[in-house]
Formats: sequence, structure tokens, C-alpha cells
Amino acid sequence: MKRVLILGAGFGGLATAHRLKQELDPRDEIILVDQSDHFAVGFRKTWELVGLSAPGAVQASLDRLALKGIRVIHELVNEIDPPARAAVVGEHRMEADALVIALGAELALEAVPGLAEYAMDVYDPRDIPRAARVLKEMRAGKLIIGIFGVPYKCPPAPYEMALLINESFRNRKVDVAVEVFTPQPMSLPVLGQAGCDVIEGRLAENGITFLPNHTATSVEAGQVVFATARRAFDLLFAVPPHRPPSVVRESGLVDDSGWVPVDPRTLETRFPGVYAIGDVVQIMLANGKPLPKAGVFAEAMGEVVADRIAAQFAGKTSDAAFRGEGGCYLEVGGGQAMMVQGRFLAVPEPEITLTDPSPRYLDEKRAFETQRLQTWFNG
Repeated sequence: MKRVLILGAGFGGLATAHRLKQELDPRDEIILVDQSDHFAVGFRKTWELVGLSAPGAVQASLDRLALKGIRVIHELVNEIDPPARAAVVGEHRMEADALVIALGAELALEAVPGLAEYAMDVYDPRDIPRAARVLKEMRAGKLIIGIFGVPYKCPPAPYEMALLINESFRNRKVDVAVEVFTPQPMSLPVLGQAGCDVIEGRLAENGITFLPNHTATSVEAGQVVFATARRAFDLLFAVPPHRPPSVVRESGLVDDSGWVPVDPRTLETRFPGVYAIGDVVQIMLANGKPLPKAGVFAEAMGEVVADRIAAQFAGKTSDAAFRGEGGCYLEVGGGQAMMVQGRFLAVPEPEITLTDPSPRYLDEKRAFETQRLQTWFNG
């Protein structure tokens, strides 16, 4: 009997566990570790903010995976020992024949002075109900949505958030100005100038101020501080700086980038039998930009890793490879969405496009959630 230990039950961890259960010998053990007792798709946070979804309306219990023969442990990962393919889970050391690191990125509000004190973290589900209440009560003033560090999860999300919140303000006939700032030179650099012009034009058409090249140094009461300027706000929604969890940073897995380097095709780390997938890794594209941190890529990585582990256990060679194909949805209001999609690992240049807005893509976004929950938890 062999054992696979998967740390983290997000898109990557769940996809890995599901595919492994399909491919491994039934006697092999699949262990999935996560502190949470449920899984929910991240884009629901924005719907909750604007009243399109109730908190916790659609989520799945991780314990349902036991019905599939996947062992779930709800504990904190306290230590990772990559050379031994082992981890300390709770108080117990667990060794495995293959180790998959899928712990995602943590939100580091303390990296920006004043951020935790004066902003609401709209990437933390626990802060969403409070943010939604304040947003609903807002009648006038200025809302700033600030990107306080890169890279961050789901790059289109802050712009989607701005558009949907602005639409809700218009529907309520309240006089609230919306601004979005980013430290980057354009909204979504991976798209290139033409694609960013479309997104930024959409923001401008809806009266949303977009501020590129704005790196916040601190936050004070009612003001975001930049190197040479300040922006006043009545309400501040933050996309905090991201980084790997401390247990990953202390494991010897990260490099000078601050993230876990992997073989971009196999997702294996420098330690044999140890893989890293999802938001915790950094893969550079042919144009020098990092692969966006998105659930669709974490899922694809997990399936590749599962195929390679299954082949290894069977004494075979696998040609499964991560291809960086897929995309993210960007709701623009009015019941429509765009899609950023393409072949991100293509050479000599990534092949990425931005679709026109359509109700079709909003329908696809809803189906994306339904299909994953059905496949992983009920299928």
C-alpha cells in the first residue's frame, strides 16, 4: 500500500485527490489535510458583497470525501519536511510516498502599516459579511478598492468587484465614487496593452477612476499613503499582499522570488516525489510575467500531478504535463461577463485574449461552480 499526503483542500488539492482516487489502487491511501471543514468557490465573495448571494449559500463539506474513500484530516500543518516527504499535522508526523503542497497563499495585511486597522479585507471570507453590511449602508462618499501587492489571486477580481459594486450604487441611486488602484502599470499586464485598454475603458465608461503605478506605503485614518501622494477614502476595500504560508516559507521550498519554484510542466519541486501546485507556486511565462494565480490553473496542475503519481506508483512513465491553458471570468455588470483566456505557457509568447462581454460567460461562470461541486463531492 502506498500513501499520498495532500496539504490543502482548495482547487488544487481537491482536483489531485479526486483524480488519484480514480487512478490509484483502491488499497492506496489518499490523505487530504485542511483546517477548514468546507470548500467554497472564491468568486462568491463578490456576489455576497453586492447582495447576489447569502454568506455560505453554496459550499460543500469536506467530510463528504470520506464517502469516496479519501481520508480528510482537519488540522493545522505545523511543519513540512520535503526531503522525507513528510509533514507534522497537528501533533502527528506523517510520512508519504508522494507529497503534494497545495496550501495556497496567505494574506499579509501586516506588510502595509495601517492596512489591518483601516481597511476591510475583501479576499478573506470572514470579513465579507461586515464589508457587505457597511457597503449596503453607504449613501455617499468614496470607496477605494486597493491592490496592495502583487502577485495576488484571481487578477480580474478587483476590477469585477469595482464594476459590480458601482452598478449596485447606481441601482440604489446613491452618490458614491469608486476608485481602484494597483502598483502595476496597467490593469492586467498579462493581457497586454490592448486588452488592458478594454478593461480600463470599461471602468472609465462607468465613472470608475483607475490609478495605475500606485504602490501604497501605508494607510492612515481616511487616507491611503503613496510615495508622492495621498488618496482620501470613506471606505477602503483591500486586496492585501500575498505570500506562501509560514510553514511553506520555513520548509526550504521557496526561492528568492518568495514562492515555490517547480518544473512548469510536471509541478515537481527540487525534492523527488514532492509537488507544489496552485497559488503557492510561481511559474514564469515566456514574456517574463508570472502565471496568474487562479483556481482553474490549480485544478489543472492537480490533475497532472495525480496522473504522474499514479504512473510512478504503477512503475510506468507519464507524459502528463501542465499546459497553462484556461482562463478567468470578469463580470462587467448588466448580467454579462468577459473571459480572459488562452495558452499561457505558449512560446515564444503567451497567447491570451479577452472576449467581448456576453451573458454566455456569466452562465459559464455559474456552471463552473456547479460542475466542480458536483464532480468532487457528489459524483
